[in-house]
Amino acid sequence: MKPELIVIAGPTASGKTACAVELCGRIGGEVISADSMQIYRGMDVLSAKPTEAEMRGIPHHMIGIADPAEKFSASRYRDMAKRAIADVHARGRRAVLCGGTGLYINAVTRPMEFSEKCDEALRKELLTIVDAPGGRRKLHDMLREIDPEAAEKLHENDVRRVSRAIEVYRLTGRTQSAQARLDAQREGEYDETLFVLRWPREELYRRIDARVDEMLQNGLVEEVRTLRADERSHPTALQAIGYKEIAAALDGKLSMDEAVALVKQLSRNYAKKQMTWFQRDPRAVWIDAQGRTAAQLADEICAHLESKNV
Repeated sequence: MKPELIVIAGPTASGKTACAVELCGRIGGEVISADSMQIYRGMDVLSAKPTEAEMRGIPHHMIGIADPAEKFSASRYRDMAKRAIADVHARGRRAVLCGGTGLYINAVTRPMEFSEKCDEALRKELLTIVDAPGGRRKLHDMLREIDPEAAEKLHENDVRRVSRAIEVYRLTGRTQSAQARLDAQREGEYDETLFVLRWPREELYRRIDARVDEMLQNGLVEEVRTLRADERSHPTALQAIGYKEIAAALDGKLSMDEAVALVKQLSRNYAKKQMTWFQRDPRAVWIDAQGRTAAQLADEICAHLESKNV
């Protein structure tokens, strides 16, 4: 039998962590984070890392494991996350993969062929484009011409992944989307159940706005100020929603109110892309979250798992 893996996914501010913690408390589980920003140290507020209080004593893995100066690929995440899952299982515990980064979830739950080829000269050429006015949009448009599906999933501010998608295509002659279709035909190593938390759009947007306000109260501006003191040592921070906007306010290019409004809008846009990603996944078991506590969500998930194992 394949080892079990429970997955709790959903858009930003959907309550994934609270749900996963509640579930783990009931089933003897541990959380494996599937968030592409929470893996970095020094970006606690920007990535909305769960606090010790929010973790409620439940072990969390794959959080704060890398320096922002490191290059952290999906393949590296997959290898480390699988080791963490194996360790959880070896101790007789149940692994709960929790996060909103669909690529990371798929990297763990689906066989995915990641190209390890690289071309530093090409990479430098692509990143040079970004330095010119309108460069991020131009680079994203280049990807859209090559691989419209990938361009739809990646924000233009995600320069590293956009440029990598172009680089892979030029080096292999195959788009990441084409490779993903081939990977989908292969069988994964886990018996996974993918739960996705669903909210009405307007209510989710309200939660996102409240989340951004909470991040400000928790020191978002101070964290951005610290990171930007040496941006060359923290290039990953540039990709996090909130960094460039707050930095622009600190430079006087925007008012702080304008920056906050932009962070909220970009976060809502990102949530929309996340939902589109999960809506395309036929494995998704949708859990309606509006008006329900984390305990009630965990009740439904437990009932589903029990019926599956009957």
